[in-house]
Amino acid sequence: MRDWPRQLALTPHPGEGRTISNAVANKVMGIDGLFEYLPHRFPFLLVDRITELDLEAKTVTGYKNVTYNEPFFTGHFPNLPIMPGVLITEAMAQVGGILAFKSLDEKPEDGVVYYLAGVDKARFKRPVGPGDQLVMKMELVLRKRSLVKFRGEASVDGELACSAEILCSRQELQIT
Repeated sequence: MRDWPRQLALTPHPGEGRTISNAVANKVMGIDGLFEYLPHRFPFLLVDRITELDLEAKTVTGYKNVTYNEPFFTGHFPNLPIMPGVLITEAMAQVGGILAFKSLDEKPEDGVVYYLAGVDKARFKRPVGPGDQLVMKMELVLRKRSLVKFRGEASVDGELACSAEILCSRQELQIT
């Protein structure tokens, strides 16, 4: 029998007790980094980690571990928990938001936020449920004035779950 509570207690917090090179640090972003770049918090932060970030190629990859205790599963659907498609596209937009912020070297604390402005060509190919790891790959395809357009896919175990084009609007906030 595994002594999992003891193992959890011995597992260091991400970034604690270890050092990583700048090359790796630029490619991986844990929950602390997500808090720095995304204004979302529980229960609406729908990204757990960024695993790849390539500013030259304008691409980003991140994932969400979908668990049974997600608040939306109580009503969508009882006895058949399925992650709502709108939340899958929101998760994709959040991953894209990391790329939008990083590509301009900005953060929300600078008084900038990206709002979801539109979703086009969304297609849902398979349900996403508890125990799935939703891997989202987003590409920045257009930046024009305050608009940013992403094309992306979300998959589970290499199987396409959703594809969409997502439009976000960059807004400067009045900080007083």
